[in-house]
Amino acid sequence: MGNGAKAQQKQQRNAKKTQDSAAKSQLKTNEAAKSIICQTCRQTFLSTTRLPALTQHVENKHSGKTVADCFPNYKE
Repeated sequence: MGNGAKAQQKQQRNAKKTQDSAAKSQLKTNEAAKSIICQTCRQTFLSTTRLPALTQHVENKHSGKTVADCFPNYKE
């Protein structure tokens, strides 16, 4: 058996693997992970969002309000 036959067999095995595992979209998973919601404008943020990003949102979008006003349920 030459190297050409080995390469062809390997390509066939890899083709089977890629057929079995179809590409899966992360859109639904990302939507489900958005659990932080601004109470003023209802914009959603991922659950991994940290305080500096939320503070920036409040400063840019809701002048005169605090982080506690917009995100009362946020815990560090």
